[in-house]
Amino acid sequence: MSQPLQPDPDAKPTPRPQVVVKKYANRRLYNTESSSYITLDTLAEMVREGRDFVVYDAKTGDDITRGVLTQIIVEEENKGRAMLPTGFLRQLIGFYGDSMQTLVPKYLEQALSSFARQQEQMRQAVQQTMGSFFPFGMEEVGRQNLAMMERAMSLVAPFARPGEGGEPGPVEPAPPPDEMEALRAEVAFLRARLAEQGADASGTEAPPKKMAGGKG
Repeated sequence: MSQPLQPDPDAKPTPRPQVVVKKYANRRLYNTESSSYITLDTLAEMVREGRDFVVYDAKTGDDITRGVLTQIIVEEENKGRAMLPTGFLRQLIGFYGDSMQTLVPKYLEQALSSFARQQEQMRQAVQQTMGSFFPFGMEEVGRQNLAMMERAMSLVAPFARPGEGGEPGPVEPAPPPDEMEALRAEVAFLRARLAEQGADASGTEAPPKKMAGGKG
């Protein structure tokens, strides 16, 4: 009996087909894949998702993708998401009609592609580093730190809080000794954990821990 075929883990996902969008005289955009009208915001989201599309003039059949992408940039800049510096825009405009104009598009494309690769490599490196340093996630670290700070504040020596009119408020009772010891133990554990993780990240061994009540 033949064995069922197993999916190849190294196989790359099949790329999704290019979406064809038609732009009509009333400036409406029609997505032929979903058979629905869309907006520039929809196309911007498709770009962020890595979905490829091409825009044709519904009347002439001309490829107007470049012009539509430029419109998206203008819309994003007008929404307060300005990303293109004024100096860069002036330099870019200055290249129009210049002898270097034909070289600028390829240079900009390569520069942005290189920047995107570096950003992705940095994101992965930070994710791996922080994932090993804080295996339970940054949100959990924040919650634990907040909880520990709240407990630490509650274990401070009792003090009178001002009430209305500047009069002293009720004095909070001191915490029981066992809660103070629990906090000290938790702080010691976190310090040791951070020291071990820091040593692993730098490739050096952590200093030996001292025995309780004795010499290390």
